[in-house]
Amino acid sequence: MPSLKEIKTRIASVQSTRKITSAMKMVASSKLHRAQIAIQNMLPYSNQLEHILKSFLASMPEAQTKFDEERPHINRVALIVYSSNGSLCGGFNGNVLRLTQQVVNEYRAQGITDITIYPIGRKVAEKVGKMGCKSAGNFMELADKPNAHDSGLIAKEVAKKFARHEYDRVELIYHHFKSAGSQILTRKTLLPIDLSTETIGKDNDRDLTSGLATAKAQEYLRKRGEIKTKREQEEAKPLNDDYIVEPDMYSVLSVLIPKLLNLSVYTALLDNAASEHAARMVAMQTATDNADELLSELSLQYNKGRQAAITNELLDIVGGSVNN
Repeated sequence: MPSLKEIKTRIASVQSTRKITSAMKMVASSKLHRAQIAIQNMLPYSNQLEHILKSFLASMPEAQTKFDEERPHINRVALIVYSSNGSLCGGFNGNVLRLTQQVVNEYRAQGITDITIYPIGRKVAEKVGKMGCKSAGNFMELADKPNAHDSGLIAKEVAKKFARHEYDRVELIYHHFKSAGSQILTRKTLLPIDLSTETIGKDNDRDLTSGLATAKAQEYLRKRGEIKTKREQEEAKPLNDDYIVEPDMYSVLSVLIPKLLNLSVYTALLDNAASEHAARMVAMQTATDNADELLSELSLQYNKGRQAAITNELLDIVGGSVNN
C-alpha cells in the first residue's frame, strides 16, 4: 500500500492535470462556438446557390459539363484530406489517417499508383510520405485558420487539372459536423461532380444550436430536430423558378459549377474545424470526469490510510499507558 505522502503527491498531480484538461475543454468550447458561427455565416450563400442549381438543373435535365464527365479508365487520383494541426482530440486524426490509408490501398489494389494528396493539417501532412503518395503542397495554416480564398485556390487547381485530364477522380476525406457530440467521417467524390438534384444540399443536416455533448442533451436535440424537419417538409413548396438562359446553358454552368466546387471544399474545411474542436471538447470533458473520479478514489484511500495511522498511534499510546 502506498504511503500517505505518495498518495498526497498523486492527488496534487491529478488536480494539476484536471486544471489543464478543464481549461482546454473551455477553450475548445469557445473555438467550437466560433466555428459554428462561421458555418452559419456560410449557409445563406450555400442555400441560395443550391436553390439556383436545383431549379436550373430541374429545368435543364440534359445539362452536362466537363466537370461531370465520368472517366472510363481511372489512372490518376487526387485526395483532399482534412486533419488537425494539434493533438488531444480523441480519435479524430487517427480515424482520418486510417480511412485515407484504406482508400489508398483500395486504389492500389485496382492498379492505380498515381495518387496525389492535398494535406490540410499537420497530422496528415506528416503521413503522406509514409503512405508513398505525392504531396500537392503545404496547407497546414488552413486547418487553424479556415478561409474561403485559399480553399477556393485548391478547388480551382483540382478543377483545372481534372479538366486537363491530369486527374481522373478527386475525393474529399473529412469529418462532417452534425452536432457537438456527433462528427461523421466522410468520403465524398468531388470530381466528377454529381449534378443530380437529389445530391445537392443533402449534407445540410447540422445542429448549430448547441455546444452540449452529453447523451441526454444530444437525444433531446435529435428529437427536436426530427419534429422540425417534419414541420418543414409539410410546409415545403415546390420550386417554380423560371430561368431564361443567356447566352447558353454551358456558359451558365461553367460559372455555377466552379462556385459549387469552391463551396464544397470550403464547407468541408469548416466542418473539419468544427469537428476538431468538438472532438477535443469531448475528449477533455472525458479526461476531466476521469480526473474527478480518480481524485475521489485517491481522497478515500488517503482518508482511510490517515485514519489507520491515527488508530495505530492511539493503540500505541493506550498500550504504552497500560504497560506503565
